[in-house]
Amino acid sequence: MDLGVVILAAGQGTRMRSALPKVLHPLAGMPLLGHVLGTAARLAPKTTVVVYGHGGEQVPAHFPIAPVQWVEQAQQLGTGHAVQQALPWVQAVNRVLVLYGDVPLIKAATLQRLLDASAGTSLGVLTALLDDPSGYGRMVRDPTGRILRIVEQKDATEAELKIHEINTGIMVLDRAQLGDWLRRIGNNNAQEEFYLTDVIALAVAEGEEVASVQPQRREEVLGVNDRVQLAHLERYFQARQAQALMQAGVTLIDPARFDLRGRLQVGPDVSIDINAVIEGEVVLGEGVTIGPNCLLRNCRLGPGTQVYAHSVIEDAQVGRDARIGPFARIRPGSELADRVHVGNFVEVKQSRVGLGSKVNHLTYLGDCEVGSGTNVGAGTISCNYDGAHKHRTVIGDNAFIGSNTALVAPVRVGDGATIGAGSVITRDAPADQLTLTRAPQTTIEGWQRPKKDRIPDSR
Repeated sequence: MDLGVVILAAGQGTRMRSALPKVLHPLAGMPLLGHVLGTAARLAPKTTVVVYGHGGEQVPAHFPIAPVQWVEQAQQLGTGHAVQQALPWVQAVNRVLVLYGDVPLIKAATLQRLLDASAGTSLGVLTALLDDPSGYGRMVRDPTGRILRIVEQKDATEAELKIHEINTGIMVLDRAQLGDWLRRIGNNNAQEEFYLTDVIALAVAEGEEVASVQPQRREEVLGVNDRVQLAHLERYFQARQAQALMQAGVTLIDPARFDLRGRLQVGPDVSIDINAVIEGEVVLGEGVTIGPNCLLRNCRLGPGTQVYAHSVIEDAQVGRDARIGPFARIRPGSELADRVHVGNFVEVKQSRVGLGSKVNHLTYLGDCEVGSGTNVGAGTISCNYDGAHKHRTVIGDNAFIGSNTALVAPVRVGDGATIGAGSVITRDAPADQLTLTRAPQTTIEGWQRPKKDRIPDSR
C-alpha cells in the first residue's frame, strides 16, 4: 500500500528560549528535523509532507534539496489542524504516517513494526510505558486491553493521571477515513486546540480496532522541549554510537567523552582518545590513532597515521604512517602523502606535501606544492596573498628550507635547493644551490643599552 508521511514541525518551542526554530536545533551535528527526514526516507514513502510554522521560511530554507512538500501552518491550532493542512498533498496514498520534527531518534524498524501491526486496521498508534508519564497524553483501555481513547494530561481525571502508558503522538491512519475524522474533531479542551488524538475515540465509536506497538527503548519516542532534554538525547545518541564503534573493534579511551556528528568508517585497531569530535564523512585506516582533544571533519587518514593532541584536520587527505601534531591544523584542500610529518603549531592550507617531507614547527604553508623528502624549518611562512590574489609556492624534492624563511609567492624552490635561515625569497631559487638573503652582521663597539630613569623615592 502506498504510504504518505506527514511530519509536524510547526511548534514554537518556547522552552528552548531561542530565536532558532526548535526543529533546527542540532543533535549530533544534524537538525532534529534532519534526523526525522532521514528515518522517514528509509520507509520509502510515496510522498513526504512537512508542516512548518514557527520560524517561517527558516525551516524549509535549511533543507533546500530535501524531496518533501512544505506546507505552512500559519496558525498553530493543534496537531489535528496541522495534519489537516497536509491532507491535499496525501490524496494519492492509502495510509498516512504522522511523525514529529522534535522526536529525532525514532527508528525506522519501530515504525515498520507499527505499519505491519496496523495493516489490517484503519488506525495504529505507537505507545510507550514510562515510569514518569508527566506531560504526556495517557492511553485509556478497557478491561480487555482494547484502546478506547487518548486523554491529554491537562484534561485527565485523577484516575487517568495514574496511567503509565503514554501516547507518543506517532500514528498511522487510513487516508480515506482521516479527512472525515479530522472534520469531526472539536477543540473543547483546556488548550482549545484540535487534537489529532481525538480521532481514536471517533474510530472506536465506529467499531474500528486500534492497533498499537511499543518501541524497544523509550529514548526513541522522547521529544525535545528544552535544552535539558536535548542534552539528554545527545548523550544517549553518542553513547549508542560509541558502543557500536567499540563492538566494531575501535578503542575509545573513554566512550563518555566522544562525539560523532556524522559518519565514521574505520579499519581494524583504530584508537581514539578523549574529547575527539568527528564531523561529516571521516575515514580512518587500519591502526590510526587519534590523540585527545582533536577535531576531524570530512577527512581521510591512511593506515598507521598518528594524530597527536589538540589537532584539527578538515576537508583533507592524509596518507599512511603520517605524523600530525600536537597543535597542528590541516585546513581544507590539503593533501599529505605517506610518512609526512606535520608538527606543533603548523598550519597547512590548500597545499600538497610529498612523500616523507617534514614540516615540524611553527610554520604556515598556504597554496604550496612541496616535493618528497623536503625539510621545512621552524617559522617558515609562505606569503601567498598579495592583498588581492592568492599565489602558489612550489618547493621541489629534497629541498631544505632554513628556519624563519619567508617565501613570497609566486616563487619556486628547485630540487635539492637549500634556503639559508632568516631569508626572504622573492625570486626562484635554483636547484642544488644555497640561496639566502641577509644583511651583513655588524657589531657596534661601545654601544650601551638604554636604561630607564630612576623614579625618586616618594618616601
